Amino acid sequence: MKQKIYILGVVTFLIVLTGIMFKLNHWPGAGYLLVIGLVTLVLVFTPVALINSYRDEGTRQNLPLYIVTWITCFVVFTAILFKIMHWPGAGILMTISLPFPYIVFLPVFLIVTGRNKNFSIYNTVFVLMLLVINSVFSGLLALNVTRNRIDDSFNLSRNYTEVETVLNDLPDQMTDNPVVQSINEVLSTVDSYQEIILQHENMSPEQWERNPESLWRPDSKGLAAQALINSGDSPEGTKLLSGLKSLVKNMEITPGYSELAKEAPQLFDIVSPNGKEEDWYSWKFNDNNLAWVLIYLEGLETNLKMIRATLN
Repeated sequence: MKQKIYILGVVTFLIVLTGIMFKLNHWPGAGYLLVIGLVTLVLVFTPVALINSYRDEGTRQNLPLYIVTWITCFVVFTAILFKIMHWPGAGILMTISLPFPYIVFLPVFLIVTGRNKNFSIYNTVFVLMLLVINSVFSGLLALNVTRNRIDDSFNLSRNYTEVETVLNDLPDQMTDNPVVQSINEVLSTVDSYQEIILQHENMSPEQWERNPESLWRPDSKGLAAQALINSGDSPEGTKLLSGLKSLVKNMEITPGYSELAKEAPQLFDIVSPNGKEEDWYSWKFNDNNLAWVLIYLEGLETNLKMIRATLN
């Protein structure tokens, strides 16, 4: 039995390791490998290994420790999987998993092992070192990917601000053009969205333009959606999507803009990855980091102004 458990452990480790390598190199299939590997680790290998060890002991004295060990593994590795895969709720799970081993596992471990006079202190030190390593790894995992994305968003914000400054100095286009009118309406909605979201975070659009790093919770998800819903825009982004679809329709029926109309959905990013309109709202405003929601709005604003500047 032990030999089979060792083989299962090696196979599971290799699957996870391969998934990590694929993920680092952005190769296809990385997500599947990581999900299979970590799910196997938590739901198959760890329970089997713990049950086998418990049976070998032949006593129920340490049963609470085995149960808490599996629960701790489940919480920690589930949080890691959600974080690596960028699934919704990853931030909450990471917040729970970081202190969980110290608050739940460690007290049970010390109580159970304290009853065993033959238990070596070196084993306790080893467990404590593992907990420290886990916390450091989890903390770095929580910060690394998100921090890089947030830094990228701040850099993009500065670039968009510089481009918009130039575009704002250009002369106004003729307002009797229905496409220009639609663009202006969408721009008004974008400005309104930015103000609503930033006010929710106690910031002004001017502060965001001057210093985007001052955004208090740039990596938080769901804040933009909540701000828009509180303002009466439900589902979040309804007014913006309606305005963009109306703009595309005007492009289609206005002579000379048919080619632009074909590229507009992609340019405005109004099609969700699965193609379902009902998922676009959460995809853009609820499942995205706050900083990236603002960057989407800034990028959209810049694209609209660039299109408007080219119209005759």
